[in-house]
This record gives sequence, C-alpha cells and structure tokens, in this order.
Amino acid sequence: MFELLKSDSVTKARLGRLTTPHGVIDTPVFMPVGTQGTVKALDPRELVEMGTQIMLGNTYHLSIRPGMEIIAAAGGLHRFINWPLPILTDSGGFQVFSLAKIRKIKAHGVEFRSHLDGSPLFLGPKEAMEIQRTLGSDIAMVFDECPPHGCSVKEAKLAVERTIRWAGECREQPRAPGQLVFGIVQGGCDPHLRGPCAQALVKMNFDGYAIGGVSVGEPENEMMRAVEITEPFLPAHLPRYAMGLGTPAQLVELVARGVDMFDCVLPTRVARNGTAFTSKGTYAIKGGAVKMDFGPIEEGCTCFACRNFSRAYVRHLLNVNEILGLRLVSIHNSHMYLKVMQDIRAHLAAGTFAEFRREFIANYVPTRKVLAGRAEKLQE
Repeated sequence: MFELLKSDSVTKARLGRLTTPHGVIDTPVFMPVGTQGTVKALDPRELVEMGTQIMLGNTYHLSIRPGMEIIAAAGGLHRFINWPLPILTDSGGFQVFSLAKIRKIKAHGVEFRSHLDGSPLFLGPKEAMEIQRTLGSDIAMVFDECPPHGCSVKEAKLAVERTIRWAGECREQPRAPGQLVFGIVQGGCDPHLRGPCAQALVKMNFDGYAIGGVSVGEPENEMMRAVEITEPFLPAHLPRYAMGLGTPAQLVELVARGVDMFDCVLPTRVARNGTAFTSKGTYAIKGGAVKMDFGPIEEGCTCFACRNFSRAYVRHLLNVNEILGLRLVSIHNSHMYLKVMQDIRAHLAAGTFAEFRREFIANYVPTRKVLAGRAEKLQE
C-alpha cells in the first residue's frame, strides 16, 4: 500500500510511504543494488546502519547462481542472505536483452544462452514471475523488453507491444504472500509510444509503475524527457520508479519530476575504481593531490569511513590494492546517496525542497579534483 503524504507546491516532488511485508519504506528512496544477493563490498549490517530501507536482487543472475532450488530450500531470498528489510527483484528482462549475444524472441518469452557457460535458457513472463515468487521479494517487476538506445522506430514499437502483452501475462501469475507487482513503461523518448504503453499498463491495475528504457546509453536530456513524457500518465496514488538511475544530481532532478524510487550501481561501481561521490561532485581518491591530505573523504560526512580514516590512507589502500580501500569508498558513496534522499525527504516535509534543489544543483560538479582538502572544478 502506498500513501501520498505530501506534494511539493513548486515541483512535482512527492513525499510518500510504501508498506510491504518486510517493512515500511519512506519515499523518495534510493535502493542499493544487490545483483547477486549482496551489495558489492558491503554487508547487511553496514547497509542498515547507513539507513538502507530496501535493496534489489536480480532475477536472472540469482536463477542461474545459486539457483532456485537452493534459495527455496533456504526459505527464500530474505533468509538466504539474512536481510530483514524489503527487497525488490527485477524480472531479468534487461539482462536477457543486454547480456545475451544470441537470443530468439518468442511469443511468450525469449530463448537465449547463459552469459556464463552458453547453456540454453528461456525466460518469459511465467518464468520470471515464478522465480520472483520463489525468491519471495516484496516487490516483483513484470517481464519486459528493454530495447537499446538508437533502435529503429519499428523495433521500439514492437518492444512496447511485447511489453504490454507480457505485462498482462505477468498479471495473471500467482504471487508470493503480500508481494507487490510493478508494471514497466517502455517507449524510448517517443510520446506516441510512451503514453499508450503507460495507459495500457495502468488499466491492468499494478501496485506501482516503473519508467524503463532509461540509462541505456541515451544523453541525459533524452533520459529526462522520457521521464517527463511518462509521468503524467502514471497514477498519483501509486509509487513511481525510475529504473537504473542515476547520479546524485540526477536523483534530485528526477524527484522534482515526480519520481519516488531509484536504483543504481554507480555508488559501488565507481568506488571500486577509486572515485568518491560528494555533495559537490566526484573526484578520484587515487590521485597524488591527496597523498598528504589527512581530512575525510568528504568534509562533514558522518559515514564510518569519513569518521575514522583520511583521504591519504584510503588513497594508499587503493594504490596497493587492499580490499579495505574499495570497501571504505563503497561505504562512503552508498551513505552519500542515502543521505541525499534523507535530505530530500526532510526538505519535502518542511516545504523547502525547491530551495534545496536549486542549491544542490548549483554546487554539484560531476568531475572534481581535490587540492589542499577542498574540491576544485576540473576544466571540461
């Protein structure tokens, strides 16, 4: 059940509350990505301590390894990974269409080969929902087709038609007790595809709606446009989820466009390359500029890494390939993303979100270097 608690008077931002079998989620919310049943480099205790309310699991990857037999025997995904809070599982559609080099689209799903060993596999609405039922996730996503950016109009139209048809098949499948199911809107940046796709899905009465087909290689302005096209067609009384997005600045802008839920691999992915997210932008900790800098990764941050270790030490760990280095940056980046969402919710509650948005975007520079303990803009 979703409760819309407050709407911003200046933007389309919303403050809400989503109730699931494993707990209540305050929105807007960022969901750390646990593709293989774990958020890379972080343990459940750390995630809970930094304020994580819900994490993601991946239908495609978990169905291959460890496999449904093992997860079912463990009592579901929550018990298998010892995660007490809500879990959202994607349907595997994105992985099928992005990882599989050889695939054949059928009426009721896709024949493809495993990216691991080339073994033949089939995944469609029935199979995706059965896997998610076994996983026991709180929120399951319908099986959809996510075409790449730059595909032809004909390909995009066929993808939308399949997405609508497959959503109907997903709607008919049994669910785990209390499991919510979200529809996924496709259609690129074409309003003649996005609008009808959203309208068709809304008629199916899903528990929430996702904006899919974004963050697939398109420029940022096209990504924003896809969200803007879709949002007016989505019910105000249900949650809206932008899949696979984005940078901290993009999250703020997408909240202003009416989105409630987000996930993205960026916080931990770039951490493994030694890049830190801050409220002012990103910078590379591996660089020599911080070798004698004994301040925290980000001034004013209260995460475990910033409270206890210096940039100079974290840089040293990264440069000698010590695992602790990437863990500390992963902790900081994940905490930073969650803190941005906490700040957004606080400003929505106080009626000051528009001011927060202006200040955050004005100060956020995507790439920065660090000199003498402060961030300076790099020349583009």
